[in-house]
Amino acid sequence: MGSATIFFWLQLANVSKSYRTALIIAGIVTCITTYRNFGYYNSWVEAFKVVTNDGGDYTVTLTGIPFLYEYRDRGDWMLTLPLLLIELILVMKLPHEETVSLCWKLGMASVLMVALGHFLEIQDDLPVLWIWWFLAMIPFCYVVRTLVVGLNEATSKQPTPAAASLVSAARYVTVVSWLAYPFVGLAWQAMRGGLAGPAVLMYEQIGYSLVDVWAKAFFGVLIWAIASEKSAVEESGRLLPH
Repeated sequence: MGSATIFFWLQLANVSKSYRTALIIAGIVTCITTYRNFGYYNSWVEAFKVVTNDGGDYTVTLTGIPFLYEYRDRGDWMLTLPLLLIELILVMKLPHEETVSLCWKLGMASVLMVALGHFLEIQDDLPVLWIWWFLAMIPFCYVVRTLVVGLNEATSKQPTPAAASLVSAARYVTVVSWLAYPFVGLAWQAMRGGLAGPAVLMYEQIGYSLVDVWAKAFFGVLIWAIASEKSAVEESGRLLPH
């Protein structure tokens, strides 16, 4: 994640001014997640003690210090999920009014989804858990529908087939990653009853980390590729669609 931040910001000089904000945001997203991951590591070391036994076996014991991850997750997602959507809209270079409208609508929907998802993860009562899950899925479905259907026309108006193909890829990378988040959360809830605390947390963090790499670092590379392609079009003197 940290390497992705450095890469995105080093590429600012290689793209047109129109797309630099999108690349700056891509770097901010991976920077936020890098900071969160360092916090995870420090908290994990404080919360769990690993004792190696003879023969290579080991045991994990609790130190009594809580592993602080829920608020770090929510804080990260509250910031990064709206920014991910905003950087996609910005790099598409839509008309100003449409850009502002989509950024506000998608940004607010993603924040609402994360806020509702917080209540899902703190529930032990299964019926109540499902209520919060379905509530969180309402803004989630709005965002996914906008990405899959609402941006079709704007994608077709990109200046080159390569740019249109990259924008489509970025849209669907976002959709796939967003589909993973709620199901990782549900899997975590399902495992809580059958696994010990450290094991549940380990599998949850592995799942979220893999999704983060796909949704933030790889997605950011696509944003950079779109910006580079469209910058080349502008430099060649061809007119962009309006």
